[in-house]
Amino acid sequence: MLVGRTGSEARLEEGGKVKQQSHTGCAGQYAGLLTRIRRAAPVLAVFALVSCAPDATPPTDTPDTPWNVVLFLADDLAWNQVGYHGTTFYETPNIDAVAAAGMTFSNAYSANPVCSPTRASLMTGKNPARLQITDYIPGSPYPYARLLRPAEVPGLPLEEVTIAELFKSQGYATGHFGKWHLNVDKEYVPGRPMDPESQGFDDVLTTVKPEYEDDPLADAHHAREITDRSLAFLDANRDNPFFLYVTHHVVHRPLLEDPKLAAKYEAKPDADDPVNNPVMGAMIETMDTGFGQILDRIEEHGLTERTIVIFYSDNGGFEQLQAQDPFRGGKAMIWEGGIRVPLAVKWPGVVEPGSASDDLITSDDFFPTIADILSVDELPADIDGLSLLPVLDGSGALDRDTLYFHYPHYHHLGYMPAGAIRQGDYKLIEWFEGTIAGVGPAVSLFNLVDDPGEMTDLSAEKPELADSLLQQLAAWRQEIGAGEMTINPGYEKTRHDWRFVDEHGGDAR
Repeated sequence: MLVGRTGSEARLEEGGKVKQQSHTGCAGQYAGLLTRIRRAAPVLAVFALVSCAPDATPPTDTPDTPWNVVLFLADDLAWNQVGYHGTTFYETPNIDAVAAAGMTFSNAYSANPVCSPTRASLMTGKNPARLQITDYIPGSPYPYARLLRPAEVPGLPLEEVTIAELFKSQGYATGHFGKWHLNVDKEYVPGRPMDPESQGFDDVLTTVKPEYEDDPLADAHHAREITDRSLAFLDANRDNPFFLYVTHHVVHRPLLEDPKLAAKYEAKPDADDPVNNPVMGAMIETMDTGFGQILDRIEEHGLTERTIVIFYSDNGGFEQLQAQDPFRGGKAMIWEGGIRVPLAVKWPGVVEPGSASDDLITSDDFFPTIADILSVDELPADIDGLSLLPVLDGSGALDRDTLYFHYPHYHHLGYMPAGAIRQGDYKLIEWFEGTIAGVGPAVSLFNLVDDPGEMTDLSAEKPELADSLLQQLAAWRQEIGAGEMTINPGYEKTRHDWRFVDEHGGDAR
């Protein structure tokens, strides 16, 4: 049920306070809500992360000026579609420059294999299962499926405190340009509850998913428009602390880009490799070029040394259009190809250039990291993420060895509902049709270090480990109040099962 408030002011009281909510989480470090907010050293971030590390404090050896923050989020960009992960087909020189000047993360995950849940998690620091946003909004009900999906909220509730509101409460200018996808309606209506203006953003361009257009030169994905508005925002706020959230539609379907640019990629000798897609190559180049323009404008304004730049993707790539090697699966799947994503963070004077982390990172971590950077003392008690500050500044490792995932949904491309737990080197997938309906396998177990492609199921070889991980996964869902799937009394095999292929190796029907 949504609280009937229409703007961020309804959540922020005088002095930066936020009304307390009764929840559990984040090891009790943030027992209350926002009570004291201090400005920290300069920060300009292109997508930043943070956790609840008890000793994490913002750096103090920088000028006494607030950091600006730019958060750059790609849509459906695969782990293998950035140059710093080894591709020579896709050209991402500006993304790669950020990676070289900062830190890369080999075990960065999206909180969910589809867009809306990851975006909600990123904004709030809470796992999508806790938020009851575990599918793209509005999702699809599949009334004849074997299992029924759990109830979900229609958008990001207004009572949730967002990253943008943390910045705004400190006097930052806040801008959102691009895809939002945290409300039920595709059409953008300015000022409507659950839109960016209601969640802490002042300057907003919200673009919707492009339709299939005949003219590929029409900037169908708004990439150039998003860049232009971002540049204007930087110009207008060059003398003010700001938070810039750049959220592209690239490389979401439909695949549309200038044919001349696509021809460049079609002419490459490895264009026929399943990992490579020429039109995607053109789309990614356009996005990367815009990213470079943003970085150049920051440099022109003399802000580079006061800028944290973070690049991230909301989920894995689209397997039907481009193979996700070395991982299995893709978007809307709980396989690594659906949830392992690129992440790079550049923070001059704090993050060591060319550094790398193998810590387990997820979308939940952005909110508490930003809070640490801003020296926010108290946050909602049910934050799931951890501050990445000790990882970023090199003061310590992240106190985490387990990540949880919950995707209780069928997908129109034929993917099966599942949950997962990664603990250390191992990952267990729970197939809900198996555990709830007794159809097909219940679990699959993989050693991701030895088998990143998840091809060798170890559940029969290691039954005790599989059972332990399954119990932990179930206990976690209960702890955070995750919505569970249920048997569908209206299940009709011929009206549903024909659409679904089994993503765990057998016949789903």
